[in-house]
Amino acid sequence: MKKSCWILAAWVAGAVTAGPVPRNVVLFIGDGMSTPQRMVAEEFARKAGTGPLAMNALPNQATTRTCSASSLVTDSAAAATAIACGVKTRNGSVGVDAEGRRLESCAEVAKRTGRQVGIVTSVTINHATPAGFYAHQRQRSMLYEIGLDLVRSGFDLFMGGGLAGANDKTGRVEDVGNLYDYAAALGWTVVEGRGGFDALAGTSAHPIWYRDGEQALPYAIDAANGANPRLPELTRFALDYLDGRADEKGFFLMVEGGRIDWAGHANEAAANLRDLLELDAAVKVALEFQAAHPDTLVIVTGDHETGGMTMGFAGTGYAFYMERLAHQTCSSDAFRDRYHALKAKKGTTFDDVAALITASYGFKFAPDEAGGKNDPMVLKQGDIDSLKRHFEGGGLTDKLRRLMQNTAGVGWTTGSHTGLPVLTTSAGPGAERFTGLLDNTDIAKTIKSFYE
Repeated sequence: MKKSCWILAAWVAGAVTAGPVPRNVVLFIGDGMSTPQRMVAEEFARKAGTGPLAMNALPNQATTRTCSASSLVTDSAAAATAIACGVKTRNGSVGVDAEGRRLESCAEVAKRTGRQVGIVTSVTINHATPAGFYAHQRQRSMLYEIGLDLVRSGFDLFMGGGLAGANDKTGRVEDVGNLYDYAAALGWTVVEGRGGFDALAGTSAHPIWYRDGEQALPYAIDAANGANPRLPELTRFALDYLDGRADEKGFFLMVEGGRIDWAGHANEAAANLRDLLELDAAVKVALEFQAAHPDTLVIVTGDHETGGMTMGFAGTGYAFYMERLAHQTCSSDAFRDRYHALKAKKGTTFDDVAALITASYGFKFAPDEAGGKNDPMVLKQGDIDSLKRHFEGGGLTDKLRRLMQNTAGVGWTTGSHTGLPVLTTSAGPGAERFTGLLDNTDIAKTIKSFYE
């Protein structure tokens, strides 16, 4: 190597590891969250008088590539592996490289070097994104084996949904029975629901595994207020618990807003932005912790974009009315359940369903004094006729979902993932290393450099 090239290489290598090193690292991942999702939520929050988003106001920003080893469009498993381990893998694999060889995640490096480690998510705890930090399986569908990896991880705290799908015994290589019982036998304190969570206050139990039933947490838009802890409350507990157990080496915490992705697949903007706003509320909790613990680094990123969301729709021209999404009070899934229950009752008419539509989406079937004749939520006769046809022939929920997106001016290009880059923002010691154009593998590489 020429001397000038050697000097440049040495400078680049030094630049990666130079600078302040955080005691604590808090990594937030919005599943399916790219710039469009963050900006729709930003504009919604500003219109509501609560903006800007905390995650968007972080001082250091980087555009981040998301491709996997097998495709320009990544899935969550490959993306989580890249973010957690710093190595590209094939879509569908977690914690292993493209040839199936085991990788070490930044969370595992943190634990190996004496730090406390926690994982929090709003979806099932054996889902692809959290699994990327503790599991090592060729296929994300190996849910039981991923659950085994969780129990044997040596981590200190897991919080989120349950192990949905892990009861399927098809193809199991090893079977230790019920994984919750197995975890308890190995010393885990496993609790469930609001009662179990509240009982953890001031606990010295270790390690801890909290689950919200067997499935993912409900969409934020559907959550019963105070019923079970949500992402901000789980984040606050995790921060205090890990910090209380940590020595001078500190802790690593990953928090995932997983339902953002699910709403993206459904092309449902109202549910999407509510879960994103909830993730932002969890970021605010971390920033409050950071204010009292300035040796904490906070990073917010996404694993990929979902849905091809756009801030604009041909039917509204150059206008964008994201504030109209505030009228929607439940997800389309929740509406579908209520609608089917109502329609199953003998004698249900379209007028009965119209009242449910107004309560759920804010659409009005005639002007009222509050909005007047120019109220944008008043349905045109053609839309009313179309809704009646769908009431008779089926597909009413999907029709309402599309009508809501069009009314707000939110466009979608797909029900799957896209190859769009994501936005990574950060604040705290070491945050200056997350700027410019990054690859998602750079996130893990940089976090690992803090530990070794």
